[in-house]
Amino acid sequence: MKAYMGLTCKPGAYNEVLKKLLFSLNIDQQNVFLLFGPVDILVRFQNLTTVEEFVEKWVNPIRMIGADENLITKTMSLIVAVESPVCSERPFAFLFLNTKPQNVEDVRIKLLSIPEVLSADSVLGPYDVICSVKAEDYDDLETSVLLIQQIDGLESSITSVVSPIKVLPDW
Repeated sequence: MKAYMGLTCKPGAYNEVLKKLLFSLNIDQQNVFLLFGPVDILVRFQNLTTVEEFVEKWVNPIRMIGADENLITKTMSLIVAVESPVCSERPFAFLFLNTKPQNVEDVRIKLLSIPEVLSADSVLGPYDVICSVKAEDYDDLETSVLLIQQIDGLESSITSVVSPIKVLPDW
């Protein structure tokens, strides 16, 4: 089982949240993404056995990060209904997509046929598909996003660029 968790942080607090995710909860940096988009941090969880495990091991502890200081102001959990193959390449951006209900699987399959698409997971939550894409630069990303937006059955898309996580020495 696979899931994602989106975190919205109090302004200026994302460094402290990243520190807790990486060093207190020991989440692999390859599964933590700092975004410029609708959420500040996206965390990917793979090889889960049950929803209960996800909630007990990850959701509840993450919700408690900086609770006294209100470091995380909003969380969004997305359970993957249909997984795409695991890809180890780091994405340049994530696209949060909504489709017509009858077209979710068709859109997901079309996404996976695009060479720049690293993954396309059908999810339960406010979006229908989370898609990760690779790009060399912003022009390359624009080309990929415009191609994705032409897929029949796609209703809307939100693109979030991934920022490098800089692990500072004072952490």
